Amino acid sequence: MYSFESNVASYCRAFPDHFARAKGSHLYDAQDRVFLDFLSGCGSLNYGHNEPHLQAALIDYIREDGVAMSLDLHTEAKARFCKAFESIILAPRGMNYRFMFTGPTGTNAVEAALKIARKATGRRNVIAFTNAFHGCSLGALALTGSRSHRGTGNPIGDGVTRAPYEGYPAAGMDSADYLAQLLEDPSSGIDAPAAIILEAIQGEGGLNTASPEWLRKIQALARRHGALLILDDIQAGCGRSGRFFAFEGAGILPDIVVMAKSLSGFGLPMSMVLLKPEYDVLSPGEHNGTFRGNNHAFVTAEAAIRRFWQDTAFITALEMKADWLTTALDLLGARFGLRRKGRGFMQGLAFPRAEDALEVRRLAYTAGLIVECCGPHDEVLKLLPPLTATQSELNRAIEIITAAIELVLTPVAAATVGAQ
Repeated sequence: MYSFESNVASYCRAFPDHFARAKGSHLYDAQDRVFLDFLSGCGSLNYGHNEPHLQAALIDYIREDGVAMSLDLHTEAKARFCKAFESIILAPRGMNYRFMFTGPTGTNAVEAALKIARKATGRRNVIAFTNAFHGCSLGALALTGSRSHRGTGNPIGDGVTRAPYEGYPAAGMDSADYLAQLLEDPSSGIDAPAAIILEAIQGEGGLNTASPEWLRKIQALARRHGALLILDDIQAGCGRSGRFFAFEGAGILPDIVVMAKSLSGFGLPMSMVLLKPEYDVLSPGEHNGTFRGNNHAFVTAEAAIRRFWQDTAFITALEMKADWLTTALDLLGARFGLRRKGRGFMQGLAFPRAEDALEVRRLAYTAGLIVECCGPHDEVLKLLPPLTATQSELNRAIEIITAAIELVLTPVAAATVGAQ
């Protein structure tokens, strides 16, 4: 920690080196020690650090005196991004959305989505789920499950109903059926919802992953009760799940999708709300923000879409590497009695004791691998490799994690055997 920096800084406590440069999957400290970065800016660097094609596009744009910040004025950079996103991402998937640029961060997009849903339906209540994380501004914080985040934030708590996510509190309970009963019972105490908001993969909540069947049930509930379905794809989107959208393949079409993090592809702040045209109900200026026009982010976002998402070789390689990672973590979990969680390039291992997961994180860092923990107690070791990570980099990460788990769990097992 720097002496002048607030106590609120957190990642630098777990990873205290002074980092000087970065390239691809690697961070380098001031002494030029190399770290394999599988935190990836908390999922905002899906294509790694300083990806060459995105870097070149940005440098060229700046050298040509391209508009840097434009509020919501029309610019060439924004138009090119919108055209690329519509033609390469939306049209092939049969999606018809309007774009709303809301400001630099994901929580800005969530706040806008809440405002849209409440105005479109004339209702206030929003259903959110256990272990959800949607941001730290007051409206988004009210939707977030984490007590540690909500406890000091004084969120706007009224108008939010908490429902169990799939598999909560334990496998075997169909939480979609439970929610259906609550919504259909006029004495349940739940007001008719304006929206149901969820993550297809809960990033901070512990890599809990919704099944296609559950997602379809939730969408059907929203339709039946006149609520908008909001899909938070802030961390799981832009390919992190193995597909561009985390809900692809589930047979659903959300009314609203909120995106941020890796949308720019370069770590530049950018968020966006995708909304069906019939829900484009806000009047001009009714929701705004100064930094809606980060044209540098538009430039790198367009470059990322054109470079990666119309490249079948990239998509095929991504699927193969994600399958390999799943198998590797399954084998590791079976060996040490741990449970694999997540999907795609957003996976991890759940430990019975959070202190063991945190110690594995620490040992991995000393060996040159940056990974984070998540879940209600930080009990899940979470891997967020760049989508561009090579097979050798993935191999190295698994080797480091295996060695760290051996150091942490083998003595525990040995002590248990000795006690018997």
